[in-house]
Amino acid sequence: MVAVLVPAAVMALVEKRPFGVYGLPGRQAFGKLFWAGMAWGIAAISLLVFAIGGFGDFSLGTVALHGTRILKFAMFWGGFFLVVGFFEEFLLRGYSQFTLATGMGFWPAAVLLSVVFAVMHAGNPGETFIGLVAVAAIGLFFCLTLRRTGSLWFAVGFHASFDWGESYLYSVPDSGTLATGHFLNSSFHGSRWLTGGSVGPEGSVFVFVVIALLWVVFDRVYPKASYAID
Repeated sequence: MVAVLVPAAVMALVEKRPFGVYGLPGRQAFGKLFWAGMAWGIAAISLLVFAIGGFGDFSLGTVALHGTRILKFAMFWGGFFLVVGFFEEFLLRGYSQFTLATGMGFWPAAVLLSVVFAVMHAGNPGETFIGLVAVAAIGLFFCLTLRRTGSLWFAVGFHASFDWGESYLYSVPDSGTLATGHFLNSSFHGSRWLTGGSVGPEGSVFVFVVIALLWVVFDRVYPKASYAID
């Protein structure tokens, strides 16, 4: 976090801008947009997992943790993915997005950085081409949330809760990685194109249906652009 926040703070001083223009206005910290993003994120991963389950290709299985370990790992992964959400969102859609957008336009910058977002995940074990396309697609959705809300707080909340729900709650691979200390002994069984195979739900064709639905609903709920570019 320090590696991305400190350089941006320095550039804010150099460019004589408030730090908040890079996507994290302090007055909105952990406010309404953040919690809305959290709700959307857990709803999105739930919809994705149960869409796969609707075809009989996903089983929740049994509870893998017991006693205090349930809360311990729930909190650990919650904190971990909150940091991941902050880091990845600000790295790719904070100062970088603002600076590139001023030179080449918001959406060209968004496309470029979403491709970079996918490339960052290319080294994950078990990752596939479909999974990487999905990463780029969700990156573009996060850019839409930035464009419409004027901040990254919605995206940070969404990112954190989606990953938490995927890795801990539903206990499935996240971009090819299965977390230690997951809540359930869940399993996929069936066609790779439906289940996502080694990638997890992000490699399923249903992920594109969910992302398209997110775009449509978000466009209705947040119809006006709020992101200021010099």
